[in-house]
Amino acid sequence: MKLSTANFMRAGAVFVAGLGLGAGTAMAQDTLNVLIANERSNTFYGMFIAQELGYWEDVGITVNWLSSSTTIPYVAFLSNGQADLVMFDAAQTMQAVDAGQDFKIIYEDMQYAPEALYVAADSDITEIAQLKGKTIGLVSDRDRIIAQVALESAGLTIDDVSTVVLGEGGPTLANAFIRGTVAAVAGGATELNSIQAAGVPIRNITPPEVAENPANSFAIRTDRIEELRDPVERFFLAWSKGMEAGRLDLQMSAAIMSVAVPEQWQNVDVGRAHLELAAMKLHEPLSDKRGALHPDMWARVQPVLVSVGEISKTHDPATFTDGSFIEAANQYNVEELQADVAEWIANNKDRYDAMAK
Repeated sequence: MKLSTANFMRAGAVFVAGLGLGAGTAMAQDTLNVLIANERSNTFYGMFIAQELGYWEDVGITVNWLSSSTTIPYVAFLSNGQADLVMFDAAQTMQAVDAGQDFKIIYEDMQYAPEALYVAADSDITEIAQLKGKTIGLVSDRDRIIAQVALESAGLTIDDVSTVVLGEGGPTLANAFIRGTVAAVAGGATELNSIQAAGVPIRNITPPEVAENPANSFAIRTDRIEELRDPVERFFLAWSKGMEAGRLDLQMSAAIMSVAVPEQWQNVDVGRAHLELAAMKLHEPLSDKRGALHPDMWARVQPVLVSVGEISKTHDPATFTDGSFIEAANQYNVEELQADVAEWIANNKDRYDAMAK
């Protein structure tokens, strides 16, 4: 493991520039183009932890993180070959399956959705049904499906409310609550962070049965599975190690993430809460293997997508999932990760102590 503040800062510069990760080593490097839901967020802390602890370098992978700030459908990056791996949420996955796209889900990164309906902490609204006749703010038009599915759980439709697209800016989202122009906002964990960082405490009113789903999963084109199997297996090993190591000591992870994405740590308490949500809830595996696939969950999320018109019919999960990458993704030892974390803390005592509560 190669650890130093200088190496970390150079890696941070690579992230900021939007280029690939991984310092040059004697090991032959493979580059993967990867598009995830948000490449600069506490939500995906593990990618930064993997960089800091040397896991990308260890497996010989350079990752070119494609910008998530795009209006182009994510599936297009997969189908045209611009991305080797793409992260889909449950709705995006099923929409692509319904459209006949030939791909496989090969690693479930989350089984608990970061997307939700939020209200101001002091709001009188405590359940979805109370939103009837009110205005819901959407962070982007892509968040309409969040609102639709949540409303459907209370017997409402999108026609029972008004919607307005607010954009991603924290102050804008917070002001929508302050001025009373919206009763709720549909968005993800990153938006939760930005709203609270702007001074507006909020509450999640999304029912558990809506939130529990294959929230973010990695997809690969079916015809590229064997071509990319070796580097993708190594990618998932480093990704899994980063996610797991980050959960072992949140103070270490906070010290790393506050440098990696300082924009989400302007309010340290909010940054810490966002990180804890990501590490201890969103990325908590529902099985004993990271990335393991849950066909029953895929079957469960589909009927509501049919009922709100997002897909035309339900599909057998066996036709769009492939669990053959999971074993390789879990070839790590937790005791070794604990040793890596302890070594990082010993070598970065000042940074670590600075993030103590």
